[in-house]
Amino acid sequence: MNKKRFLFVSISGLCHDLVWQVVKEGNEAKYCIEDPTEREGGDGFVTKTDNWEKEVDWADVIVFDDVMGLGAKAQKLRKQGKHVIGGTPYTDRLEDDRSFGQEELKKHGVSILPYTEFTSLKEAIRYVKKNPDEYVIKPSGDAQNIKQLLFVGREDDGSDVIRVLMAYERTWKGQLKVFQLQKKVTSGVEIAVGAFFNGKEFIYPININFEHKKLFPGELGVSTGEMGTTMFWSGPNKLFNSTLKKMEKPLRREGFVGYIDINCMVNGNGIYPLEFTARFGYPTISIQCDGMLTPVGEFLYDLARGAKPVLRTKSGFQLGVRVVVPPFPYKDSNTFNVYSKNATVVFKKPQTEGVHIEDIKLVNGEWLVTGTAGVALIVVGCGSTMKQAQQQAYNRIQNILIPNMYYRTDIGDRWFEDSDKLHNWGYLREA
Repeated sequence: MNKKRFLFVSISGLCHDLVWQVVKEGNEAKYCIEDPTEREGGDGFVTKTDNWEKEVDWADVIVFDDVMGLGAKAQKLRKQGKHVIGGTPYTDRLEDDRSFGQEELKKHGVSILPYTEFTSLKEAIRYVKKNPDEYVIKPSGDAQNIKQLLFVGREDDGSDVIRVLMAYERTWKGQLKVFQLQKKVTSGVEIAVGAFFNGKEFIYPININFEHKKLFPGELGVSTGEMGTTMFWSGPNKLFNSTLKKMEKPLRREGFVGYIDINCMVNGNGIYPLEFTARFGYPTISIQCDGMLTPVGEFLYDLARGAKPVLRTKSGFQLGVRVVVPPFPYKDSNTFNVYSKNATVVFKKPQTEGVHIEDIKLVNGEWLVTGTAGVALIVVGCGSTMKQAQQQAYNRIQNILIPNMYYRTDIGDRWFEDSDKLHNWGYLREA
């Protein structure tokens, strides 16, 4: 592929690493971050612009990295004949509005878990008292980004959910405007299936991935955006055909171009979709880049123009570990400024293979932590087995020094039990 020009548009600076990967392949890129508190991310690694709209005619491909209203902008540019990767108002809503997403799945023949939507915490408390059971509290809209609001109940009479809802009534009433109580799946494996879509059809292979959201090893502590992800590429299988494949018709109608993912709980009784991600996942896309043999810039260019690109991928497994600094997973400017702002990333040996940037800038040849959230790096390992991928990722982390850094030490451990269950249930068998 000849060198192409990419314009990346971000609200809060999620795709520094993807921009960097495209540039390292020899392409040109300009990157716009709209949030002024996040604009230093990627400095020194990539070229920035403060006004992306002035660069539209310059670009061969325009990439939007999030939902939050960016789907309308992407759709408008596509209608003008631009090559765009990004959503539509419909696909944005699949992610932002949990109830809408669930109803669309049901509409297209996908079984869903029983749920009830609420706009009143007091009403939800009364509901649980009348219908005691195990529930998951799932915020909708902007509140989805407040990870500490997600709560998975453990008491079969719902008493712990009631106590949490009562606490939210006192502390989070203003932010938690719309939420679901979803019936909890009491046993099973959490698994996600995702694929790229070119406006007309899915591009194979698909991606099977497993998120690790809790802060501490053993799935303990608060929920975070993500602490690590394991994955592998596959042909269409039972999981994909029972969920994401059934959304092909509405995605074609919308002309959606990009990556879309459904997170599910599965067990011996069935597949239970939980939520959509109608965009690149983070850190999923960085880990996927290490699993792709096709250059990511070439692939994105072909995807955006509606071609059917050949996606060549590595066999085996990829595993990514998020390396963070205080105050992650919370946002506290005082803590960040004292412990993490401009902290230096030191490599014991000059080896950065498998190391992907998040909130990092390059100053005088040194990698420094920036931003506000304390997300620093994603360190990736690959291998023909999950154990090999795990060992490579953690060996690479041992080469990195950042003051006050922390990370989970068990990313991938779940696979050794989960894989037996998934294969026994037949969900990973290629169709």
